[in-house]
Amino acid sequence: MSQRVFLDVNGRSREELIDDHELLIDYLRERRGLTGTKRGCDGGECGACTVLLDGEPRLSCLTLAASCAGRAIETIESRMLLGGGDGGLSALQRAFHEKLGAQCGYCTPGMIMAAEALLRRRPQPGEAEIREALSGNLCRCTGYVKIVEAVKAAAAAPEVVR
Repeated sequence: MSQRVFLDVNGRSREELIDDHELLIDYLRERRGLTGTKRGCDGGECGACTVLLDGEPRLSCLTLAASCAGRAIETIESRMLLGGGDGGLSALQRAFHEKLGAQCGYCTPGMIMAAEALLRRRPQPGEAEIREALSGNLCRCTGYVKIVEAVKAAAAAPEVVR
């Protein structure tokens, strides 16, 4: 079965015919061409596919696209649209770059989206809060030290736009 739903992705809404079993990750990557959301484990274990749904982190590999009707979906590409107001990097992306929080980069979109949700609800989080917020995101390249440092640096940045 399929249904017609309005999906709002990165501030752009459009009506779509969505199969009842279509996953959000497939919709984003295959239909919208938003390939920044990474497919990792396909079982909700790695966090590479994290997006924001109404501002909260959500694993797109476990979320049915049709269940997102009428809700705001944000992908890593939305950070590029909002970063600095000129299409540049957001404070969080810049901090990941400057603090070497991105090694191979595969987990980075999910990490940034999880960190973005944290910084929106808690602009000055402590290290324990950062680690808790990122606990659902796996990185095979680092010991998470640089990632945590990046989130701390973003929280301290004077021009954080959220």
